This record gives sequence, structure tokens and C-alpha cells, in this order.
Amino acid sequence: MAGEHHGHDVKAPTQSEEAMIDSAVSAGPPSVTEAATIVDHQGKVIRDGTNGFICMPESAAMGPMCNDGVWMAMLGALMAGEPFERREFGLSYMLAGEGGAPGVSNIDPAATEPTASNQWVKEGPHLMIILPDPKAYAGISANPADPVYVMWKDTPYAHLMVRTEDEN
Repeated sequence: MAGEHHGHDVKAPTQSEEAMIDSAVSAGPPSVTEAATIVDHQGKVIRDGTNGFICMPESAAMGPMCNDGVWMAMLGALMAGEPFERREFGLSYMLAGEGGAPGVSNIDPAATEPTASNQWVKEGPHLMIILPDPKAYAGISANPADPVYVMWKDTPYAHLMVRTEDEN
């Protein structure tokens, strides 16, 4: 899963398990990462966890992330091109930012490269939050220049982006 970007296979760099773990745990706070499951770029478990979070290392397509089960379900639906049925709060940490990954469209979840109209963004450290009720996003900015904004507004994959510090 981490070796793909919105349904497109992306070749992941070869890394040792230790390097993948180091990269993956950079995504979240120790209170989350110490007990999180760590997976490699193909989704294979390289360290079992106990807290329900799954952390993955940086790949060519995206920075390192630590996701709860709701976020993993949303990413699975997105990569399969299926709608996501939100029912509860979801949390994803990307405290190491996008790293060397190219970024993502703020408008089109399926976009794989920037265009003149898809608001391509590359974020520094941030949190991503799925709200259970899509109506809760009403009135929240979709402008990626704001410290909190809705990404992929008006899609089944809408979520809050919460910048925790500026991109370096």
C-alpha cells in the first residue's frame, strides 16, 4: 500500500528493515510509534504493534505516515477507486512531512502529477483528521495556504489537514 500512490504503482527505494522502521516512526510522536505496527512498502509487517496504529516509511510517492484503522480503511478505498464510508473519527500523523515525495493534489484524490488546475501541495509536518460527518467540513476553508483546511473537499475522502509547523 505504501508503495502505491492513489492506485499507481511506484517503485520504492531499497531500504533495510531498520531504516524503514526509523523512517516510519518519524511520522508520529513516540506515544504512538512505540506501540505501532510498522509495515514495509508492500504492506508486509516488519514490527508488530499493539495500539491499532500502522506506520509506514517514506516511499517515492509519499512521506512517512502513522494511521489509525479508519485512515487505513480510507486509503484502501482510495487506492481501490472505491467510495469510503466514514462512520467515525480517523487520525493520521505525518510529522516528518512529505519528505522527498512529490506532494498531492488538494482537489483531486486520483491525481498523480501537478496540473494548472489541481492545486498541487507539498506539506511539511501535519496531522490529517477524518470527521465522521461530512457536513462538519462545511464552512472550513479548502485553501492550502491556511493552517487548517479541508483536502479533497466534496469527495468521499475529504479530511482536515492540520499544519503543525511550516515546510522547511
